[in-house]
Amino acid sequence: MVKGTSSKPGKVRKREVYDAPLHIRSKKIVAPLSAELQQKLGIKRIRVRKGDRVLIVRGSFKGHEGKVTSVDVKKGRIHVEGATLRKADGTEVPFPIHPSKVVVTELDLSDPRRKELVERKKQVVVSGQEG
Repeated sequence: MVKGTSSKPGKVRKREVYDAPLHIRSKKIVAPLSAELQQKLGIKRIRVRKGDRVLIVRGSFKGHEGKVTSVDVKKGRIHVEGATLRKADGTEVPFPIHPSKVVVTELDLSDPRRKELVERKKQVVVSGQEG
């Protein structure tokens, strides 16, 4: 066995997530949609993007709703408008939140490619239910 590698299944799975390239990591930044959006769009979860409105459902900012200001793909966290920490010197820094701890309440559909993605996912779900 090569030094520094483990064959323990838990460590192998952890390494898959944290050693993954950024284009794969970005696909893991998904959050569930609110019940209304699920009903309207017919999909359960979607990749979180800057500009989406989310409701924080876990943690110290539970109940806070705001726009996603940035997505940190490397760390797998999102930053929400208004969810900030005040440092000792008085400056405010955005609080990183895991995307599974939020619910998307409104999608930013200004990008035509994202609209296509939502429509495509909707069709897959509908065709899957018929068959």
